[in-house]
Amino acid sequence: MTTTNISGYRFTKSECGCAHVYLLPAIEKAFRDFRIQPSTAFDLGCGNGSVANWMQQKGFTVSGVDPSDTGIAAANAAHPTVNLKVGSAYDPLQESFGTFPLLVSLEVVEHVYAPRDYAKCVYNLLSPDGYALISTPYHGYLKNLALAVTGKLDKHFTALWDHGHIKFWSPQTLTQLLTEAGLDVVRIDRVGRIPQLAKTMLVVARKSK
Repeated sequence: MTTTNISGYRFTKSECGCAHVYLLPAIEKAFRDFRIQPSTAFDLGCGNGSVANWMQQKGFTVSGVDPSDTGIAAANAAHPTVNLKVGSAYDPLQESFGTFPLLVSLEVVEHVYAPRDYAKCVYNLLSPDGYALISTPYHGYLKNLALAVTGKLDKHFTALWDHGHIKFWSPQTLTQLLTEAGLDVVRIDRVGRIPQLAKTMLVVARKSK
């Protein structure tokens, strides 16, 4: 599979988006709770480079890829000191970049056509005992029920969004995906609202071998 299937997602700016308002504090909390110190890190699906730049400002040396040409162009123009290139989870990234004690991948897995390839890529990019911080919109019974009752299913599932959300994950299904790839899910934080109606979930996973 090649990046041509997913390269059409477009970015028009290089700043953080609205989801980062609640995601970045959750990531900082994970850094503290799991004692993740600044070192090298990889941003899988780095988009416009805003999160990679935020991490670099905190002392990490960051590399990353995204299949969007416009995203990487915006990232390189705004954040020239961050090593961000066009690429995707379908590429043998560890051959080009090596392995990392930390990988972040925010609001990416819901866009991926072949999630097991994605999970394998995450595993391969992590060094032993490395951490992966992966976020995706949260789905659960009560939230799905609330969407149905309020008539917001069409807006939420965004069927007309080109290159938009194509997979909808629950804590159970995302845990299964990462476990199959050999990762240990050590925590799932629901953020953005009360837990039952959370906007997104941040999964902390670890490569134990």
